[in-house]
Amino acid sequence: MFDFSKLLAHTKSRGGKEDLLIDHLSKVAEVARSFAEKFDCGALAYSLGLLHDLGKINPLFQSYLKAMEENRSHPKVRHAIWGAAFMYYLLWSKNHKDAWKEFALPVYGHHAGLQAHGLASQNFSQFLRDNSSKLQSMVPAWAEVQQRFTPESPSFKISNNTFREMRIRIVFSALVDADYLATEKHFESQKASNRGKWPELTVLWERFRKDQDELLKKAEANLTKVNHIRREVYNACLDAAKRKPGVFKLTVPTGGGKTRSGLAFALQHAIQNKNAFDRIIVALPYTSIIDQTASEYRKILEKDGECVLEHHSQVDVPDEKEEQNPKHLRYRLAMENWDAPVIVTTTVQFFESLFTNKPGRARKLHNIAKSVLILDEVQTLPPQLLKPTLDALRDLVDHYGVSLVLSTATQPAFDDTPYLKSFQDIEVKEIVPDYPQHFAALKRVNYEFRPDPLDWSELAEEINNLSQVMVVLNTRKDALALIDAMGETPHIYHLSTLLCGRHRKDKLKEIRSRLDDGQPVRLISTQVVEAGVDLDFPVVYRALCPLDRIVQAAGRCNREWRDSKKLGQVVIFQPEEGGIPRGAYLVGKTEAQDMLEKYGPKELHNPEIFMEYFQRLFSDLSEKLDEKGIQDLRMDLNYPEVAKRYRLIPNNTVPVMVNYQNALSILNEWERDTSRRNWRRLQQYVVNIYRWQIQEFSDWLHPLQEDTLFQWFGKYDDVRGISNEAVDPADLIVSNI
Repeated sequence: MFDFSKLLAHTKSRGGKEDLLIDHLSKVAEVARSFAEKFDCGALAYSLGLLHDLGKINPLFQSYLKAMEENRSHPKVRHAIWGAAFMYYLLWSKNHKDAWKEFALPVYGHHAGLQAHGLASQNFSQFLRDNSSKLQSMVPAWAEVQQRFTPESPSFKISNNTFREMRIRIVFSALVDADYLATEKHFESQKASNRGKWPELTVLWERFRKDQDELLKKAEANLTKVNHIRREVYNACLDAAKRKPGVFKLTVPTGGGKTRSGLAFALQHAIQNKNAFDRIIVALPYTSIIDQTASEYRKILEKDGECVLEHHSQVDVPDEKEEQNPKHLRYRLAMENWDAPVIVTTTVQFFESLFTNKPGRARKLHNIAKSVLILDEVQTLPPQLLKPTLDALRDLVDHYGVSLVLSTATQPAFDDTPYLKSFQDIEVKEIVPDYPQHFAALKRVNYEFRPDPLDWSELAEEINNLSQVMVVLNTRKDALALIDAMGETPHIYHLSTLLCGRHRKDKLKEIRSRLDDGQPVRLISTQVVEAGVDLDFPVVYRALCPLDRIVQAAGRCNREWRDSKKLGQVVIFQPEEGGIPRGAYLVGKTEAQDMLEKYGPKELHNPEIFMEYFQRLFSDLSEKLDEKGIQDLRMDLNYPEVAKRYRLIPNNTVPVMVNYQNALSILNEWERDTSRRNWRRLQQYVVNIYRWQIQEFSDWLHPLQEDTLFQWFGKYDDVRGISNEAVDPADLIVSNI
């Protein structure tokens, strides 16, 4: 028998409590199994839990722990590779030559991250050659573990496809989270006690129902056409919620109550399909709309404590005193593994986590299983990543108990194109079957298409004569050029990623207030205001661009329909001197121009036009829907390269901290304490610039952290943000994580 009685997993806790290795392995195995049972990988996860720290039987590692206890220096000792290399050897020698990947890759990567299987195989082979005699001790240790805990032999079919790649990744997530939780419980038991304790989805539904009843009573007194359609959408969501889990479309025109009704569908869908779902995840493309969505959900659902987790870089971080409040602590801890009933996050955070190889970021992935996932403004998913994105979504639906809701006013034709095979043979269920009638009934704008180009001075003259108007342009350079052309015109506002996130949030609040009070607002913006931002202008100008973006911009025009007899005005124009982002954006703009010339702008009121538009777009981009070759890398289990290439935000940018409000004091705190908390606080005051601009702006930039963070010492204007004639990047249209 192997003697585990004195072997330790960690140093002692603050209270002097030991953490025996055999106990730690057992705890991690049990928790990992409970996580992975949701997707039929419980036996595998249990075995991984028993294996992950088995390398700590190494006498050198036990000496290392003892040295740490006595504050003595000692070389670090690797332990993850021991269990991984042992399973590699064990399975290879028994002619299970490919099954080692399910075992060895998660164990090997539970601290450093999932590795490419080819490199891992080389490392294991070398390690076995260098440590053949020492590894013999693993045989009786593993035999003892098996005898004590009798793990069930995992049964799975070996496959060389993306399904296998995702299975290893999500089982890895279950292992990592279980390990983190067990370690946290040993070292910080008080902190660990604050986890969980969330209200059930049934309780949240009752809160929602009461709030909805009050809203409907108020609407009875003013049953406008908008309120009538919102009620129809809501009722359709309740009816559709009774259907079995799968893929759904929620197609609702602007102002049709999509945000609230989507939540109603998700809650009822979870209740009607008993025990099928643990949580609701809502992913949106921009931080500017996450704030308003999360705020609306909190007003409805949070009665006696937080239950809506808002997870992105621009989220407000409580001060240190507030952070010690158990409710705030539970909320912050839930950001680590998404252990909350309702999560509102960015599509960047969601998908880049789904394709990550890093343990800290992958930790949450197992909690995506058994969720109702709402992808809001789904048309904003980057075309160049659509094949891996849709393949992963299909996998979540087929194998991880996810119900997927594709929510937008401009539905992309994922299921009706030969170029996206993942969605070809899947039933996509319409939640609101009468949606074309709703679009016709909620016709709130007139579209005007001007084929002849406008120069900046001509456009500025038109804008100067309007009191409340929004102009949406394709690049940040174009926005600044129009501001210059407007000269001394008063009440000019500007929104783009030349302003930091906190600045944009403050500007949006001011703009909304002025619009409500009938005061002048001339907003010059890039695409950051499209797709769900709650603004209401009587007139909107939109530079020619992809067709769905034109309609999304029109959703900021006459949004509240205060006068049912008066329509808003949306002018589609071509800037004579304007720029256009390349790639899919340029292709979409070309298709939009062709369709506007073919059908005329009135056809934009017909939601079915987007079927043809997206079919044409995907056909044009058929060779670029996996531009980075990610699917081949996934099948080759090359996790680091997949994570590197799957980027919704261009990774050729660097963050620049600007001097806005109290940013400098937060920067000073971060320099004194480079904690994760202070980094998150700093993110609200960051603007991204391209790496090639570092040299160009060298006189105004000071490096704070090698080449990964800079401070801006140039002018930061209240209107323009970082403003310089040399600035010429296409707008970074996806917000920070």
